[in-house]
Amino acid sequence: MQFSEQWLRSWVNPALSTAELSDLLTMAGLEVEDVTAAAPAFSGVVIAEVKECVKHENADRLRVTKVDAGTGELIQIVCGAPNVAVGVRIPCALPGAVLPGDFKIKPTKMRGVESNGMLCSGKELGVPEDVDGLMLLPADAPVGQSIRDYLGLDDQLFTLKITPNRADSLSIRGIAREVAALTGAALKPVAIEPVAPSIDDARPVKIEAREACGRYLGRVVKGVNAAAATPAWMRQRLERSGLRSISAIVDITNYILLEQGQPMHAFDLAKLAGGVTVRMAREGESLLCLNEKTVELKPHHLVIADDAKALALGGVMGGEESGVTVDSRDIFLESAFFAPKAIAGRARELGFGSDSSFRFERGVDFELQRDAIERATRLVLDICGGEAGPVVEEVAELPARQTVKLRVARVAKVLGVKLDARQIGEILSRLGLQFTLADEVFAVQAPSFRFDIEIEEDLIEEVARVYGYNAIPADAPQSGMRMLAQPEELRPLDQVRHLLAGRDYQEVVSYAFVDERWERDFAGNADPVRLINPIASQMSVMRSSLIGGLIDVLAGNINRKQPRVRVFEAARVFFKTDAGFAQPEKVAGLAWGPRLAEQWGVKSERVDFFDVKADVEALLHPAVATCRKASHPAFHPGRCAEVLVDGKAVGVIGELHPQWVQAYDLPSAPVLFELDLGATTARGRIKAQAVSKFQPVRRDLALVVDEALSVADLQQAFAAKRAAIVKDIALFDVYRGKGVAEGKKSLAFSVTMQDNSRTLTDEDVEPALKALLDAALGLGAELRA
Repeated sequence: MQFSEQWLRSWVNPALSTAELSDLLTMAGLEVEDVTAAAPAFSGVVIAEVKECVKHENADRLRVTKVDAGTGELIQIVCGAPNVAVGVRIPCALPGAVLPGDFKIKPTKMRGVESNGMLCSGKELGVPEDVDGLMLLPADAPVGQSIRDYLGLDDQLFTLKITPNRADSLSIRGIAREVAALTGAALKPVAIEPVAPSIDDARPVKIEAREACGRYLGRVVKGVNAAAATPAWMRQRLERSGLRSISAIVDITNYILLEQGQPMHAFDLAKLAGGVTVRMAREGESLLCLNEKTVELKPHHLVIADDAKALALGGVMGGEESGVTVDSRDIFLESAFFAPKAIAGRARELGFGSDSSFRFERGVDFELQRDAIERATRLVLDICGGEAGPVVEEVAELPARQTVKLRVARVAKVLGVKLDARQIGEILSRLGLQFTLADEVFAVQAPSFRFDIEIEEDLIEEVARVYGYNAIPADAPQSGMRMLAQPEELRPLDQVRHLLAGRDYQEVVSYAFVDERWERDFAGNADPVRLINPIASQMSVMRSSLIGGLIDVLAGNINRKQPRVRVFEAARVFFKTDAGFAQPEKVAGLAWGPRLAEQWGVKSERVDFFDVKADVEALLHPAVATCRKASHPAFHPGRCAEVLVDGKAVGVIGELHPQWVQAYDLPSAPVLFELDLGATTARGRIKAQAVSKFQPVRRDLALVVDEALSVADLQQAFAAKRAAIVKDIALFDVYRGKGVAEGKKSLAFSVTMQDNSRTLTDEDVEPALKALLDAALGLGAELRA
């Protein structure tokens, strides 16, 4: 909300500077987003009256004027404005004046005629003005007075970021009430006296939607001059609050909204057929709104209607066909309370909102309507003339105000500051909260303008705001602390992150909301978890894989010309199960580009499957990871493997499918992995054992096997038959060629054996080696000659 500081200070004027007032409001929960000057800095400009005006003898478009600027003598000024004339009062910049942009006024000659100043337009002063030419001032503007003082240009414009629970502060009345409570300054509200009816004309009002509309007031005002000019003071306050002046009647309703916080509407009485009814819309009804958009009404829309048709969308916007124009002579003023639940969400549904819907959906004071209509009536009569009829009112279901208990001891416990009952009572009174006190417990009745006070914590927050957050000491907590046990079988997540960072990966954090296309392409998930209210169309589902986010990060880095990318993410994924939903934690990584950063010592080679496989094995250590050929929607069909630990699948590793490389416009395929986070954090209990003092024995096995037989199958067979003395079996050579038949390959393994208590002999070694050989022969292997 934007408002004028001068307007606020006409209601409450604390002994605070602009900066201090801004800080006070922010610390009280009404965040000041911006404070700007109402007009740019300038000086030396006064009000002057044109006494003489003749045509310049050497220029068709210039006039030579003599003006009275309150200096005691007439000043000659040459002016080119089309609207300069004898008798007008205008801003006059005297010699020595400095206009916006550091433009200095000096005596000069214009086409041979002396000019001792400058007559100013609103644009030249940085003041909004629709007139083409000089800024014309009222005939009673005091000659010689500073234009800054006359127009109040030393004003400051505050912009507040009001939270949804503080709808009571969406008006000058509400902000002034808040400032008075915070500072103790006297509140000087506008006196509102009932306007006695001078005619008997009235329209009956009826509330059918009694839960949606708690109160409705209407009043007929006849014989108004809707074409009357809006007073300059009102137009100025509206403009400084961000609203443009439209017409006197509309400006008055907008002014009441800003001043009192009560949205109002005015109907052209001649366009109403019969009485006014507040009801829900009927099937097939439509309404042309003031913004020239036609709305097809639905049964859940609240409307203001006459006996023939819908006139306005209740709490949102009036209708074009029943609106007031400059030709209107008789009007019907409306002031109502609409329940927030009846208005909330309508603006979003319809695709447009208004200042009225913004306030009604947050909650408007349900006792304010009569004051608002009386204030509006008085302004209409003063500005537009006319005769007012009686106020017609109907009351339905108004919100019930519950009593909320506030314990003195609870205030001290939550705030950490001991306040006695007297201090708390004084704060509640300043806030306009009525209460009774018994046994150190306040029973507080929230006023009609505070919809946000429902529980004890709401009242504690109010006490804290007025007492001052800065006044609460920042005491360090004092308590006993103990370190939580860290199970030896679990590796902390930070260690997983550090391990990957140590292998040259950088951590990224991406949205859990993703494009549905990613789920289909990278996870093969045709039925992802959908969001009811997505923040964007491309973020409509929850991810079941981290791969999409990593590909997106890669694409962003490639677009920024990064030659090498290695990133990882540890986060939750989400998918449906028979029992509902699951959200396990995963860790995924991506490597693309050269294996090492560019340098002179090694040849540049592209990262491949085996580089990332080594990273995965290091991540899962001390568990021994094995790989098994697999297929996955995201990966190349021949370059994808399932990662197993103790025979259980814990993840997948592979090169991105060529189809997705092309679809996502990548220059080459990255290599990715995705693992269950639990597999990376699990580790066996550490067992201490003596290091053998005896020499190890090494034997080599060279086996000829079918090309289709994998090393992993052989390793599994060895593991099933290995003796206790066999410490390690490692593949050290693969050979295809001369001496090995077509369709075969030679695999050479080193077998290391060792005992902790003695030196091994041939009698120990040969049986262990034979057991391994028999396991290999069982898979069709032959001992190479």
